[in-house]
Amino acid sequence: MTTLDGATVEVVRSYLLSAAEEMRATLIRTSFNPVIYEVHDFGMSMYDADLRLVAEATGLTFFLGANDFSLRKGVDYVGLDNLHRGDVVLLNFPYWNAAHASDATLFAPVFQPDPADPDADGTLVGFLCVRAHWMDLGAKDPGYVLDSTDMHQEGLIFPGTKVVSRGVPVHEIHELIRFNSRMPAEVLGDLHAQIAALRTGERRYLEILAKFGRPTVEAAIDAMIADGEARSRAALAALPQGTWTAEDWVDDDGITEDPVKMRVTVTIADGTFTVDFAGSAPATAGPINMPYGATEAICKVILKSLTSPDQPSNAGTVAPLKVLAEPGTLFHAVYPQPTFTLWTGIVAVELILKALAQGMPDLLPASSGGDVPGFMMVGIHPDTGQMFAVSNNDPVGWGATTDHDGMNAATHVSGSTGRITPIEVLEARTGMFFERMEFRADSGGAGRFRGGSGLRRDIRFVTPGEFLSVIKKTRSRPWALDGGLEPDPNQVVVFPGTDREARVSTKRTRVEVGDRITLLTAGGGGHGAPRDRDPEAVRLDVAEGFVSPAAARDVYGVDTDG
Repeated sequence: MTTLDGATVEVVRSYLLSAAEEMRATLIRTSFNPVIYEVHDFGMSMYDADLRLVAEATGLTFFLGANDFSLRKGVDYVGLDNLHRGDVVLLNFPYWNAAHASDATLFAPVFQPDPADPDADGTLVGFLCVRAHWMDLGAKDPGYVLDSTDMHQEGLIFPGTKVVSRGVPVHEIHELIRFNSRMPAEVLGDLHAQIAALRTGERRYLEILAKFGRPTVEAAIDAMIADGEARSRAALAALPQGTWTAEDWVDDDGITEDPVKMRVTVTIADGTFTVDFAGSAPATAGPINMPYGATEAICKVILKSLTSPDQPSNAGTVAPLKVLAEPGTLFHAVYPQPTFTLWTGIVAVELILKALAQGMPDLLPASSGGDVPGFMMVGIHPDTGQMFAVSNNDPVGWGATTDHDGMNAATHVSGSTGRITPIEVLEARTGMFFERMEFRADSGGAGRFRGGSGLRRDIRFVTPGEFLSVIKKTRSRPWALDGGLEPDPNQVVVFPGTDREARVSTKRTRVEVGDRITLLTAGGGGHGAPRDRDPEAVRLDVAEGFVSPAAARDVYGVDTDG
């Protein structure tokens, strides 16, 4: 067994992280789809031969560790004996993929060639994995599926299918994808971008092995994982110990208007972080159900943020996690239950934090907008005659903490490493024209420290098409802490100022030239009693437009008119 000093371990760790980040750069620079190259709706990671995570590049927060589950399922399905040097495998079967069908996971084995037999596979030394959102795989509706009732309405399914075999593209599979997509150029372009990212990672992985030698790299990986686990368990031991329960509701399931119950019990004890979703609703008729792997991934986000937010991820950092969700329930969908609208997981991130805040109110912020206010437009571009489908996840106000205000208009905590789609891209690629985008006065929950402000966005349509709003937290308010006030929830107002005006949540709306829609994203929850806020801070809020003079007077007790 090779024993290493700490410096060597850190050097190898840095090389592996650099390789993962280079994979990321390759994907961003070569992808066709703005949700990948602008929003960063992807996740990518590197593994050793035992399927242990060794390095992960920055992607969507929601995908933290999600590839772990997918890779295990994919390798089990294909079989180690059927994986060869140069292979690339496609997996999007949602119950194995830790995501919905449009999140395409590609993985590849890494073999170290034998110089004495260069035509053979060589020695299996690791795996690489890249997942990214594809805009269309022939689901029943273009863009995003909001009301599917089984998996087969959600797009073409690949359970672990080789798209490259021994270095040669599998033409028939590429053609199958092309003929089953409404946007074949974009989807195949993104497929090739993911393959390019995998090839970049493969080259760098082999270079690292050549530079340091396989025994040194394997020993460094063992040390990294052991250190990650030790740090996580030590951090858990330093946190308050106990069990806390919280409940919340998802607006609806896309089929009925009935709210859907979420319940979680979180336990920190004996160096273990247990998240139990018992008491949540059974799986719904509509597509808000969570594959178990996706449920596991959101729990990893919370564990990582509590125990090692400033450390790179590896298999050790999440070793203390235990996730319980009964099959056939909201947080553990089984075939053929629909899973396309994964917003339950976004709201559940806040649910877990709500439970934990009971035991550690001084360590956690109040609710951050409650949800991700997503939207998309689908139509035919007048300049190209081709279909477009471009999306955006709007920012919300973050929750206040015990010692500072929440951030204004930031991406939701479940996707905080992602970005919003630039207005220039949205206007150039779709039929939307943005007449207004501004902070919303009084949208943040009032408190000694106020919640961050949400946004108002006014859209006028210059081409016909469909507007999809994807929001699951419009009926109940984001929660506050320690006497702070809860902000108004997210709102989508279609056709404002007309006799068709209505407030909707998750809905596909037909729009014509000249129609308008207003999006109002929620602020964060307040922390502490509003009357305890520093009057000078209130006056500054009014001057900057975050608080109205009326709210300053009536809520905070500060007269700013004098």
